[in-house]
Amino acid sequence: MSLRPCVVFDKHLIDYNFGVSHPMAPVRIDLTMALADELGVIEEVDVVGAAPADDDLLALVHTPAYIEGVRKLSDHPVYDSPRLGLGTEDNPVFAHMHEASALIAGASVEAARRVWTGQAPRAINISGGLHHAMPANASGFCIYNDVALAIQWLLDNGAQKIAYVDVDAHHGDGVQTMFYNDPRVLTISIHEGPQTLFPGTGFATETGGEGAKGTAANIALPPGTSDAGWLRAFHAVIPPLVREFAPDILVTQQGCDSHMDDPLTNLMLSIDGQRASYLALKDLADEVCDGKWVATGGGGYAVMDVVPRAWAHLLAIVAGKPIDPASLTPERWRARVAELRGMPAPLRMTDGRHVNYRAWELGYDPASWLDRSIMASRTSTFPLNGLDPQP
Repeated sequence: MSLRPCVVFDKHLIDYNFGVSHPMAPVRIDLTMALADELGVIEEVDVVGAAPADDDLLALVHTPAYIEGVRKLSDHPVYDSPRLGLGTEDNPVFAHMHEASALIAGASVEAARRVWTGQAPRAINISGGLHHAMPANASGFCIYNDVALAIQWLLDNGAQKIAYVDVDAHHGDGVQTMFYNDPRVLTISIHEGPQTLFPGTGFATETGGEGAKGTAANIALPPGTSDAGWLRAFHAVIPPLVREFAPDILVTQQGCDSHMDDPLTNLMLSIDGQRASYLALKDLADEVCDGKWVATGGGGYAVMDVVPRAWAHLLAIVAGKPIDPASLTPERWRARVAELRGMPAPLRMTDGRHVNYRAWELGYDPASWLDRSIMASRTSTFPLNGLDPQP
């Protein structure tokens, strides 16, 4: 009997809640799981729970002083005195935030453990992907960096090389920072350029620290980039680097805030373009690392129209049973969304877009901001990996 992919989930993963006015609403996770269930995706996977990461596990990537500070603020919330990156508009303090954050971190480690020990070919924690958290401070809605923790756990348990691909509209700065000097981890982030979007990092020239040159790659895209341009950039940089690096396992952050309806970013992808990237990442894992793939969620702030559909597609692809984009969204799910927001829910699992793109090999246009961005990434990183940056 073949192994089944794994989804790490329980209802307490929705306890990560910055409050009713915060963009990162936990209802997006609830609606995603409900949609995937209604579409029959959940019956194709093993759904497992996880234990919260304890302090020793969290200390693999975070300082003990920071963990202690999060605990104290969690037990005794101070709402008007920012410290450790908490108590801010982006990262308000909430009761039991340590427990909620530690559970998300533990869930991503459990996903990594399941794949690395051979219990599952692929695994996902859609509540994870909190890629901005730094060793000693919270940042960008992220308290503990579950993705970095999963990567460090893999390294400590025998992985020799790990490729991390981040498709969130925001630069994956926390994960890059934590492994910038580690040649065992290739970090690649494709994001809206730092001139126009938080966190203001992720330039093509950020290529890795001393002893790890070439193991960080950044594709900083112009605002307004849509499916065709985004996929052109993705395929021009990411597969060649991952193939050359030859990782043991692929870890990804699947933020869907690159969507054209997302209120916080300026990229213009559709559900269809995002789905195409998920399929490409699965194919890359199959090609390069025997299918070993650990996926996480991430950003996504169009919490009813976009996130559930995008991540239901992601869950289905992890499950090995992709959903036809033309599929109707289930009536019961639509009724629930309509009740929550007082407006109709999306009718189909597609935005009706075609996802064709012009391959990089067909030529470079120096008059194009997009192509200059792609070339900057290739020129900065490819020679450090023995690759030709030219088309």
